[in-house]
Amino acid sequence: MRRLTPGRLLRAAVAAGAATVLTAALAGCGTDVTRPRVEGSIGPVFSNLYVQQQTLLGHPGLTASAVAATPTCHRNTPGTHDKGAGSDWICMVGWTDGTGKAQNGKFELQVRSNGCYQAGGPTKIVGPLMIRTTTGSTVVNPVFEFDGCFDTT
Repeated sequence: MRRLTPGRLLRAAVAAGAATVLTAALAGCGTDVTRPRVEGSIGPVFSNLYVQQQTLLGHPGLTASAVAATPTCHRNTPGTHDKGAGSDWICMVGWTDGTGKAQNGKFELQVRSNGCYQAGGPTKIVGPLMIRTTTGSTVVNPVFEFDGCFDTT
């Protein structure tokens, strides 16, 4: 058994302190996922994909600014304070459809610590996984499930 000298004790304490600082720093990486960043990304991403969907369905001329998707997001896990990565993000998204009618849907998000997410919406409002275009082709519905990213810096 090695004898614990003051030098070895000091080196062990420094190593333990460095490990604690590193762990805290790495744990802080996930805190760059915040409610404003999630909301700031999903609104424009959804608006652009909704315009694409409507064009596929034969309703051209709609713009992302006319759709004007406005999300309100939060996490379902208590104590998360609406920040951090997780599969428990919920966003209520309101938008104006191609006929000028207000729509509202609940989207479930899985948000990763790098700022990228996957969102899935209500089939009853955004349509099924596969849709038929005006040319008769069957394609994936762009707003059924979609990915997006935001800057975490």
